[in-house]
Amino acid sequence: MRTISSSKISKAVEKLAMDCNYYLPHDVVKTLKSFALKEKNKKAKNALYKIIENHKIAKNGVYPLCQDTGICVVFVEFGTSARVDGDIYKAINEGVKSGYKKGYLRKSTADPLSRVNTGTNTPAIIHLELKPGEKIKISLMAKGAGAENKSKIKMLNPSDGEEGIMDFALRTVEKAGASACPPYVIGIGIGGNLETAPLLAKKALLRPVDDTNKNKKTAKLEKQILAEINTLGTGPMGFGGTTTAIGVKIETAPCHIASLPVAVNIQCHSARHKTITL
Repeated sequence: MRTISSSKISKAVEKLAMDCNYYLPHDVVKTLKSFALKEKNKKAKNALYKIIENHKIAKNGVYPLCQDTGICVVFVEFGTSARVDGDIYKAINEGVKSGYKKGYLRKSTADPLSRVNTGTNTPAIIHLELKPGEKIKISLMAKGAGAENKSKIKMLNPSDGEEGIMDFALRTVEKAGASACPPYVIGIGIGGNLETAPLLAKKALLRPVDDTNKNKKTAKLEKQILAEINTLGTGPMGFGGTTTAIGVKIETAPCHIASLPVAVNIQCHSARHKTITL
């Protein structure tokens, strides 16, 4: 049994919180550049290069990529042969609190009814999953409200099939328009039940934007949905063109024979997430 100190976890989360707000993942930057080269609409192309320039300014100056520094969503893969010398939930929240204070990041977490800010950007939303091994893998996502507010879930009928999934995804992105800061990365969760599908959709956003789904049928559906989204004409920051989204990522789970849950989680172009393994 390997012991990992709670203070080590807090320090790791502190760094994740700051780094994911300052530095856009390499795969996202690479994909943005690729789409910018292909984009023929001049205003849209210019908007894409402005987004890339914003990334460079944030990186070089160690500034937040966006004024909305998000609510922290933390995915933990906890090795069954590992142990923590304390409360892992407390350790993660201490790391978030410290990272947002040291990094001068906006605190965006408030009570849902009184709307009183917690002042620390905690509690983080933590999803813990047991895995074989003696390591702890922590992935932190800073999720802004602009994109999150446009995300949707729908309980489709099994007879709706792939066509229904595609239509729901397309209509969700179309309704979001430019208000969630495109170009988007779209996470789609299919299957499970009412609470599983949104979690799958969120988890899908942790995947590299330029990867290919291991399942050929799912990979084909991702490609088809992305192509359809990019015919909407919304474009980067609403300037038109063929770059409304730069990636569609789907995760699936078995579901009841009488249901087809589908969740669409929209992520803005500032797809902020970082991972560390302890």
